[in-house]
Amino acid sequence: MEGECKRRGEGQVEIGVMMEAVHKVEAAPPQSTVDKMKLRLKETFFPDDPFRRFKGQPPRRKWVLGAQYLFPILDWAPNYSLSFFKSDLVAGLTIASLAIPQGISYAKLANLPPIIGLYSSFVPPLVYSVLGSSRDLAVGPVSIASLIMGSMLRQAVNPNTDPFLFLQLAFTATFFAGIFQASLGILRLGFIIDFLSKATLVGFMAGAAIIVSLQQLKNLLGIVHFTKKMAVIPVLSSVFHNTHEWSWQTIVMGISFLAFLLLARHVSIRRPKLFWLSVGAPLTSVIISTLVVFLLKAQNHGISIIGKLKCGLNRPSWDNLLFDSTYLGTTMKTGIVTGIISLTEGIASGRTFASLRGYQVDGNKEMMAIGLMNIVGSCTSCYVTTGAFSRSAVNHNAGCKTAMSNVVMALTVMVTLLFLMPLFAYTPNVVLAAIIIAAVIGLIDVPAAYNIWKLDKVDFLVCMSSFLGVIFISVQEGLAIAVGLSIFRILLQTTRPKMIALGNIPGTNIYRDLHQYKDAKRVPGFLVLAVEAPINFSNTTYLNERITRWIENENSMEEKETNLRFLILDLSAVPTVDTSGISFLIDLKKSTEKHGLELTLVNPTGEVMEKLQRANKIHDFLGVNFLHLTIAEAVFSLSSQNKLQQQEVSSSLFI
Repeated sequence: MEGECKRRGEGQVEIGVMMEAVHKVEAAPPQSTVDKMKLRLKETFFPDDPFRRFKGQPPRRKWVLGAQYLFPILDWAPNYSLSFFKSDLVAGLTIASLAIPQGISYAKLANLPPIIGLYSSFVPPLVYSVLGSSRDLAVGPVSIASLIMGSMLRQAVNPNTDPFLFLQLAFTATFFAGIFQASLGILRLGFIIDFLSKATLVGFMAGAAIIVSLQQLKNLLGIVHFTKKMAVIPVLSSVFHNTHEWSWQTIVMGISFLAFLLLARHVSIRRPKLFWLSVGAPLTSVIISTLVVFLLKAQNHGISIIGKLKCGLNRPSWDNLLFDSTYLGTTMKTGIVTGIISLTEGIASGRTFASLRGYQVDGNKEMMAIGLMNIVGSCTSCYVTTGAFSRSAVNHNAGCKTAMSNVVMALTVMVTLLFLMPLFAYTPNVVLAAIIIAAVIGLIDVPAAYNIWKLDKVDFLVCMSSFLGVIFISVQEGLAIAVGLSIFRILLQTTRPKMIALGNIPGTNIYRDLHQYKDAKRVPGFLVLAVEAPINFSNTTYLNERITRWIENENSMEEKETNLRFLILDLSAVPTVDTSGISFLIDLKKSTEKHGLELTLVNPTGEVMEKLQRANKIHDFLGVNFLHLTIAEAVFSLSSQNKLQQQEVSSSLFI
């Protein structure tokens, strides 16, 4: 193609294009309704095409591949070597040193007995090692899910006055969380968790970290009577209204160990090779503080301790699952909320470290693995667990090779449960509070929030709504507000799709956004618009109003040498259209004709073209120049047609 342009007036050009051929818009290859539904369902529920590995394989091989798909351990175990085991042994022992104090601390955060936190670091990792597809994910309880479970169940039952009922509700909520997570994986509905955008999670995590930290002021200051509410104002009010309960011994010990933990974390961040400092700091703090309390009899001087813990492995708890109608709504709601949050953290962590090592993590398999380990956990005295980002980072940095590191960690916790539990009897609660604060501070990601502010102000609004909702209202309501705003934004993008006016870049056949490209010029007599979204029942009214306003503005422009004659609608970015959208295009053609304008559609996609042809059989509205492949061809064809009409009019007047 060759193109030349002649300037006419300021800011306008007249395009004259010489083309070898005018291309036609082709319809998509014919497909039956059944084939279309199959394709749509496949792209919706099986975008990763998990069955492609079975194609062309003999029956015996298909059975092997099927077993490996369901149980990933069968994929890596046959090739497992001694060198792999050495790496996994070191990594497993390393994360166990972190999992033991964190398990005890997070269980108290969920208002559960400390032993439940250790139980939750024993059985679930064993289940995940068989079913999980990530090599780096380290499984166990996490702070955010613990906080949410504790706060939501506390609204129904007081853990201090009725601890056994509270424990039953925790197991039941864990069961529902597992059912929900496994169902998402089995039904291929993982896209549901995608509604938790990065902006939502950044604000939510930061707000939850602050709430978690403020809740630990009870143990950090030695306060006995503390508020049950989670919002920042009631917590601070409780802190300063109970100053007479503050214990200076507890404060000194808490600040000392918190400073030690934060210093170890800071050194590990500055020098990644020294990551083992922050890993070993929690267990070191537990050992030292326990010895100090035991030797100085500090429990007699205002420092509260965990107390006696029984030795033994997980007790069966399936008979403790409570499906009473009185608490069923609470446990189901708690299970779904904690299930979504823990699933999001687990899959995000797995994908992060998989990308660093260059392998793939199947999101749906991860949902099934995490869901099944929570179902099994609810029957073996465990509460909600997932792959923790901090623990997985330690596992990754320690050089793990496979999920065997989870087995090593679980066996280490098992030895602790069998033989070492009496050693934790004198562990002070204030040190557990310091461990929690040091762990959750890393969830406050200020640089990420700043980047969101620089990139997208609306996303930053969502981020801040999540943050402020969590700290001033409640954890679950703050999350609901942020998700609601994210969904509202999606609805706005659908109901108010973006439309742009296009102009020609001189000397070319290229048409681009007039606002973005300053060299682009309007074509006299033409209004070229592009729609960048599906056209459906939710936005046809808006599109009609917006196009009408554009035509009115175009006609009212001063210093126009040529009246508006043609409206070109570029549909290249319109992936789909429904019956309302087709009716809109037909009505738009009729309304433009009444105003002396000719409507032309450019490059409708396969589905749009197919529906246009079907509608044309009924309404017969597709004219000769109604469809064009490119804007340049449309301008050339319509300009030529207009010139011929003008010549015919001139000839008739002359005669």
